[in-house]
Amino acid sequence: MSRRVLVTGAYRGIGAACALALAGTGARVALADIRKPDETAAAAAGAGAAETLALACDVSDESAVLAVGAAVKERFGGLDVVVHCAGVIHEAPLLETPVADFDRVIGINLRGSFLVGKMAIGLMDSTAEDPARLIMIASDMAYYGRETFSPYVASKHGVLGLVRSWAKEFAPRILVNAICPGPIDTEMLGAANMSPEWRAKELAIPLARFGKPEEIGELALFLAGPGGRYFTGQGVGSNGGSIMP
Repeated sequence: MSRRVLVTGAYRGIGAACALALAGTGARVALADIRKPDETAAAAAGAGAAETLALACDVSDESAVLAVGAAVKERFGGLDVVVHCAGVIHEAPLLETPVADFDRVIGINLRGSFLVGKMAIGLMDSTAEDPARLIMIASDMAYYGRETFSPYVASKHGVLGLVRSWAKEFAPRILVNAICPGPIDTEMLGAANMSPEWRAKELAIPLARFGKPEEIGELALFLAGPGGRYFTGQGVGSNGGSIMP
């Protein structure tokens, strides 16, 4: 039977790439985003998904996340793989960062991860012999920090905390991991949105280039597949060498 997959932040960028990669396995794929990802759902169907479901969701809103869970349960009966990609980034010096901006970043990136993870785990009827997979998108910045990005760094460091805690709480029937991308060329993170200082720092890595969303999709596919059976509680880097833990 086709695996049941949910991808958040699926409208574009890393989320869309992860959705398409998993759709290519013949999975049944639900796609959620603040904007209803109809085009991505159509592309996923074309990529080979057994079934697609497009849903609008603000991941910081508990009622919206629970509504996604209810829709997925009604259509698929449960979940086997979740890739939580929804998130925002914010660049500003600390003394120029209003509390409202901090609350927004934490609300979407960290509260959203908590809400989606809690909902998803509740729908995973898996066993140790065939464990479900929960994959969260964190960031390489969660490890090394970055000046002028304190709300974002704090939120992604918090995501790693959730991953490590849940990996222990739900082992061995659910494997919980994070992907920690380096600089990825997306609409949100691409060079066009970066200050010259930010861009220079992102390119000062061994591979000296931006990654592609598809490269993160390939890593999500690995963690969701047979090769990922011995991974849990990990922050897996696809970062061009930006960090080498």
